[in-house]
Amino acid sequence: MWFILALLSAVFAALTSILAKIGIEGVNSNLATAIRTVVVVLLAWGMVFLTNTQGGIANISRKSWIFLILSGLATGASWLCYYKALQLGEASKVVPIDKLSVVITLILAFIFLHEKITPKSLIGCVLIGAGTLLMVI
Repeated sequence: MWFILALLSAVFAALTSILAKIGIEGVNSNLATAIRTVVVVLLAWGMVFLTNTQGGIANISRKSWIFLILSGLATGASWLCYYKALQLGEASKVVPIDKLSVVITLILAFIFLHEKITPKSLIGCVLIGAGTLLMVI
């Protein structure tokens, strides 16, 4: 099931880029990000109430709150930068660079989460990096 959800995530991320590139024309990138964020907030809270999981808020630890808030700040910074880059550049070049997050995540997971870097994942990262470079040249 995780594979199907990850694949759907990729499809929706692709749609996000294309729809945003069309929608951001003539709109300040910060305003566009704020509009997108409101929609995401409404969708996320709608899912919480639809699945009746709002009661779990009281059980969230202090550590989880801190890291979820930091993650939210990182997401916001990412979206602000992404929308500005998308407004200034071509989607076909901005998106591959944005997807270098896969390589950066692998490195950060190794450093902070002590996850293993396998030969397969190392080769994949090199190929992603080379592919990104090839697409943006």
